[in-house]
This record gives sequence, C-alpha cells and structure tokens, in this order.
Amino acid sequence: MWAVARGFNLAMKSLRYGTLSIASICLGAAAQLLDLATEHAKTRRTFGAPLAERQAIQWMLADSATEIMAARSMLYATLRELSAGHEIGAGASMCKLYCSEMAGRVADRAIQIHGASGLMRGSPIERSFRDLRLFRVGEGTSEVQRMVIARNLLGA
Repeated sequence: MWAVARGFNLAMKSLRYGTLSIASICLGAAAQLLDLATEHAKTRRTFGAPLAERQAIQWMLADSATEIMAARSMLYATLRELSAGHEIGAGASMCKLYCSEMAGRVADRAIQIHGASGLMRGSPIERSFRDLRLFRVGEGTSEVQRMVIARNLLGA
C-alpha cells in the first residue's frame, strides 16, 4: 500500500525515466544527423572540391562527433548507475539538459553543412531541427533542469 503524501515523490521519480528517454532520443537523432551531414559533406562538391575538404566543415563535423561522444558517455554512465540501483540524484536532469541542447547544436551544424537544402520543408534535416526543439521544452525545460541540478548541488 502507498503511503499518504508520497505522490509528489513518486511523480518526481517517474520523471527521471522520462528525462532519460528524452536524452536517449536526442542522442540517437544527433548521431543520425551527423551521419547525414558527413555523407553530404563527402558527396557535395563546390568550387571543384567536396565540402569535406573545407576546414570549416571538418570542424563542424568534429565538434558534433565530440559532443555526441560526451553525451553518450554521460547517458550510459547514468543508466549504469540507475540499473545498479544507485541514486542518480540530478544525473537524469544533467543528461536531459546536455543531450537536448547538444542535439540542437548538431542539428544547427547539419543545416549549415547542407546549406539551403537543409532548410527545405520536409527534408530530414529540417524536420529533425524542428522536432528536436521540442525536447528542450518537454519533460521539463532546460531552465527547469538547471534548477534541479543547482538544487541538488546546493542540497536544497
């Protein structure tokens, strides 16, 4: 039987799973966007050379790959802690915050690499950019996640 006045605590625990799900979705979407951007950079030619030969494009791809690796490491570490039955504290909020913000940056870079075609309505890049924006709001905005993280740090 559930104890009286435990509803809020139970609801907060269930939010952890939602925030971790959002983080996972964002991580997968960012990885797919990186794949699309990488393939486009290899095949699209401008001024007689593939985009992939341009340092600015290489740096965008490198930054995206680095952020994806960091997000994956953070998310997997948090999921391992949760699976082991340990308290993850603000870990779920950190994952949701980082992964959703990271996915937005990766989507923005993918649009830059694709140029105008990345903004065409219905293209996978445009669709992902639009859809990923929702994840910075759903299951608690980025600002709310920062508040949860800060409260955890401050012991509030």
